[in-house]
Amino acid sequence: MRIGVYPGTFDPITLGHMDIIRRGAKLVDRLVVGVTTNITKSPMFDDEERIAMVQSEVATIDGDIRVVGFNSLLMDFAEREGASVIVRGLRAVADFEYEYQMAGMNQKLNDRIETVFLMADVGLQPIASRLVKEIAIFGGDIRKFVTPVVRDAVVARIAERGLLQGER
Repeated sequence: MRIGVYPGTFDPITLGHMDIIRRGAKLVDRLVVGVTTNITKSPMFDDEERIAMVQSEVATIDGDIRVVGFNSLLMDFAEREGASVIVRGLRAVADFEYEYQMAGMNQKLNDRIETVFLMADVGLQPIASRLVKEIAIFGGDIRKFVTPVVRDAVVARIAERGLLQGER
């Protein structure tokens, strides 16, 4: 069985993430979506909330997709899951530079696991979780970037934390 891992913080999961998950699931027998915390970011949603959000969003995608939280080196997580492939999405040249460096480091850590890059759908390339949150915090409409359920969760979290900024 060919197992792939698609790692990310998914804070929140966007339509761009969903595109990569949908397409990545076609390349492997099982796709494990690994939800992690990036220590350089301050997440809007905690680990359990992000895992539940991703599980809910991927439930309608065809294929064997598991959602698992992890807090370790990606290559250690991939090894534990029995993965032979890491799936990564690319949006722009800036993504490529970072991902290229990470793929090289990961190969040095475990050369038995390959990294596969999927180009984001042209219509979804500009979407980034960080920008989705920023737009929402300033009262902008994020419906073009996330599903209605995720939009509602983001808007509710912003209201709950009193994060809404700017003039209305």
